[in-house]
Amino acid sequence: MTLNTIDAKLLQKMFLAGAKSIEVKKEYINELNVFPVPDGDTGTNMTLTIMSAAKEVSTFENPTVEDLCKAISSGSLRGARGNSGVILSQLFRGLTKEIVEHKQINVIVLANAFQKAVETAYKAVMKPKEGTILTVARGGAERAAELANETTDLVYFGAEVIKRMEEVLARTPEMLPVLKEAGVVDSGGQGLLEIVKGAYDAMLGKKVDITITPATTSTPSTMRKVDVENIATADIKFGYCTEFIIMVEKEYNEKKEHEFKGYLESIGDSIVVVSDDDIIKVHVHTNDPGLAIQRALTYGSLTRMKIDNMREEHNERLIADASAQAAKNIETVEVKKKEPRKPVGFVAVSIGAGINDIFSGLGVDYLIEGGQTMNPSTEDMLNAIDNVNADTIFILPNNSNIILAAEQAKDLTEDKEIVVIPSKTVPQGITAIINYVFDKSTEENQKRMIEEMTRVKTGQVTYAVRDTNIDGKEIKQGNIMGIGDKTILSVGTDISETTLELIENLVDDDSELISLYYGAEVTEEDANQIADQITEKYPMVDVEIHMGGQPIYYYVLSVE
Repeated sequence: MTLNTIDAKLLQKMFLAGAKSIEVKKEYINELNVFPVPDGDTGTNMTLTIMSAAKEVSTFENPTVEDLCKAISSGSLRGARGNSGVILSQLFRGLTKEIVEHKQINVIVLANAFQKAVETAYKAVMKPKEGTILTVARGGAERAAELANETTDLVYFGAEVIKRMEEVLARTPEMLPVLKEAGVVDSGGQGLLEIVKGAYDAMLGKKVDITITPATTSTPSTMRKVDVENIATADIKFGYCTEFIIMVEKEYNEKKEHEFKGYLESIGDSIVVVSDDDIIKVHVHTNDPGLAIQRALTYGSLTRMKIDNMREEHNERLIADASAQAAKNIETVEVKKKEPRKPVGFVAVSIGAGINDIFSGLGVDYLIEGGQTMNPSTEDMLNAIDNVNADTIFILPNNSNIILAAEQAKDLTEDKEIVVIPSKTVPQGITAIINYVFDKSTEENQKRMIEEMTRVKTGQVTYAVRDTNIDGKEIKQGNIMGIGDKTILSVGTDISETTLELIENLVDDDSELISLYYGAEVTEEDANQIADQITEKYPMVDVEIHMGGQPIYYYVLSVE
């Protein structure tokens, strides 16, 4: 079999087959993760990212290449989760930029697209690390470039590119010692390979499943504390919260964007217009959603339309609040913002009821919950930004696997200044916001927050979900692990003993304070017993106990 070109219909089938391929292998890819923690893993994050795009791609009956490129790029960009998901979205972004102008895709176009994909993804990562998904992608792109002048047959081309990617993937343990010690290849690279293999099978005409169904894994809940007791329905001047995305099909430049925003201001308020290449995300409160939609249609077709009656939602919320007041639930409704923007606002990723309360008490405007068991997407970040009525917004990801998604949301936001504080843990995030000083400039605060949070040593205590070997430690499924900022510091079968050993590895002569946040599966009595043992062992160090309420992690702690 030979094939010289790919048309839009085949491209659609190939992309959907690639998405289904990684979905099927998701758990296998998760098992390749070096750290055996019960978090949102690589396979899960990459699957949710590509499925966000696949849902849009599957809606076309007779697509053009341009239709597909827009859906793939924008869908994966908004749905990107975790570092692997963000990198995957950037690979798709670069790929589609190169092929969007071509009705038929041949070897040369595809080779150029692979190169563009790799360039885009490498630029998105501040410190690219070899032995990862990036290396596997680059290996495939390099082989594609070699083949561009050798063949016009896409079947041979695809087989050779996959072969090279497999060879590079097999070498990733030699590039990253931690992979070699654990006896696995890079999980992100494996995920990318599964996508490419699935797409290749579809190109060959093999019978593949391209049915896209809603993801079974729930998305993180985005939450914000609001006080609605004294807000009257009559105070809601514009009754309909209107949101949609414009798939740009006509000229749209800075002048037209200014005119569009001006028109929306004439019919409503709470306006957000975020432009990114070929998509425009729109949010407006208005009494006539039809007017906003009609004007938007002059720029292109619409998708993801959502209109909510805020007065109706407000009345429902008042009824709900009456019965839920004692529970002090974090509300999920959008409340009319009557006052002008404040200078500064804060968004934080949180992991439990107690930690939610701590962040709220420190002045965080919007909480995104789900950092440990499910990494929030870029769109979750954008929604949070939309809901904070401030000129400058500081984002605290509080998880190393969420920082890239926050940075991507920053790049997609034009009407507000976004500052991502690269906090990798909840204690770092708490320290960062404590050190914010309101009469200092954004730049001064950014520097101060980062400096202070890097002084914090973080520990987390959880259980192992698989057998592995890390830094000379043999870990069995079900073992209790004490994890430091960079590696696993203690392993055992008892929660208290493992926690105390973890602390012993973190405390030094300069330590002054140990903060212990106990999780949902730990009682206050158990936490106090550990605190007493810590105080007895380190009498010169202050010990604080907080109810964190986080799932999965028995304790999250910090040493300062």
